[in-house]
Amino acid sequence: MYIDTHCHLDDEKLSPIGRVVEEFRRDGVSRVINVACNEKSSQFGKAISEKFAEIYFASGFHPSDVAGYNATTREKIIECAKSEKCVAIGEIGLDYYWDDSQKELQKQVFVEQIEIANFLSLPISVHSRNATEDTLKILRENKAIYGGVMHCFSGSIETAKILLNSNFYISFAGPVTFKNSKNLPEIASFLPSDRILTETDSPYLAPTPFRGTVNSPKNVSLITNFLANLRNEDEQSFASSVMQNAKNLFKKLK
Repeated sequence: MYIDTHCHLDDEKLSPIGRVVEEFRRDGVSRVINVACNEKSSQFGKAISEKFAEIYFASGFHPSDVAGYNATTREKIIECAKSEKCVAIGEIGLDYYWDDSQKELQKQVFVEQIEIANFLSLPISVHSRNATEDTLKILRENKAIYGGVMHCFSGSIETAKILLNSNFYISFAGPVTFKNSKNLPEIASFLPSDRILTETDSPYLAPTPFRGTVNSPKNVSLITNFLANLRNEDEQSFASSVMQNAKNLFKKLK
């Protein structure tokens, strides 16, 4: 029973959604969390979570979408987040890779969404790219009371240790299976078993042997089993552990 804790089912590459659901059901994936980038994808996540029992969602604004963040869109993500199937605020954070011209706005929106999560008693799903120092500084100064997850982790062991000490989980996506993944396998081996999550970040970052193709939630089984073998753990037991970790963090997950 696998769980994909981070995907983007609103992407047109994953249409029609019914086909995607059939595929991940067939591959033993029993829980999927659709993570938003803005108010529209938050509303989409809410709608599909009401249609499919296996799908939950996170509501929030991605750092690359902060230009569209205002009082109106803020209220829309809050409204969505009040749903019984909204398990987190996300994905939120900082991204200086594509555009570093809005650093201050990204920081402001990141902090505001941490406050929203705390107000609604929800954890956060964090995106950080080329912004580790600022991300950790904000998390240190603005505590996520209900914890969080660093999605698609690509940092160092030192960063992982800081996150663990801040009540965070570490989530691995397809890159952990890549031959050029550098230190990710070492980090995945080092982490305590009760702090690991799995995700696809689909339709992006398909794992080996499907690298370069359109990714899908069904592929989370490949990532989970890769991690189990890397850690010399039984695949079924490890998958069960990951599911329990997700339920421990995302309290609304059934």
